[in-house]
Amino acid sequence: MVTEHRLSITRACGAAGLSRAAYYKVPPLPQQKDAEVIDALNGVVERNGRWGFWKCFDRLRLDGRPWNHKRVWRVYCELGLNIPRRTKRRIPKREPVPLAAGSFVNQGWALDFMHDVLYDGRRFRTLNVIDEANREALAIQVAQSLPASMLIRTMDRLVDWYGPPLSIRMDNGPEMTSHDFVEWAQRKGIALNYIEPGEPNQNAYIERFNRTFRAEVLDAYLFNSIEQVQAIADDWLTQYNEYRPHDALGGLPPKQFMPRLITTTAADSRNQLSA
Repeated sequence: MVTEHRLSITRACGAAGLSRAAYYKVPPLPQQKDAEVIDALNGVVERNGRWGFWKCFDRLRLDGRPWNHKRVWRVYCELGLNIPRRTKRRIPKREPVPLAAGSFVNQGWALDFMHDVLYDGRRFRTLNVIDEANREALAIQVAQSLPASMLIRTMDRLVDWYGPPLSIRMDNGPEMTSHDFVEWAQRKGIALNYIEPGEPNQNAYIERFNRTFRAEVLDAYLFNSIEQVQAIADDWLTQYNEYRPHDALGGLPPKQFMPRLITTTAADSRNQLSA
């Protein structure tokens, strides 16, 4: 009325049935209006972080707070206290598997993940897979995200190329313990050797490979894109397998120490094992 009909404040307030004091009064901010409720809720949650809403509300009522549950629930949601809180995932107990290099290729593989960052701040991961017998690096898969589905696709590609291993050694990451990956290994007849939680020395071959990859690639370059990381990693993979002397292999590159047939199959491996 004041702006559109150009009435005075007195006439506009009279027409609307409001006092002039109501017109000039500034409404309080929600944070000010609910300050007492916020302080009381924060006090309860700070002392009892695992309590839910009704436990907190009952405690406020026992403390003599007069607010009804609707108001407390609204403030409770505005504070984000209704968001489910993540609980720690229990890792099953693992029996240690002896760390011993195989006597032939495809007897056992080892895999692990690594993290790094591009020059522009974007993070990426790498999936590293080696053969424990000759320390040959079978793959370095680079991506911003490497969920269980991509892990399975990468392992499928390696199995098609090299044949399935008898076992795979790894830690207890969510990708490796996922239902889909466990089912995939069962279909392929591959044993999954999980190390004990907090014992990376039980997967020492891949940990040593990660250290070399970190020093010679990840810490040696500033990467601008995922494609650039993959290209450099692929080139280094060839150098590592065919030219780089390996101390644990008597100064020989992995492929020279123990050559691999691309057509190796699980049946061939099991025949070698039985022989």
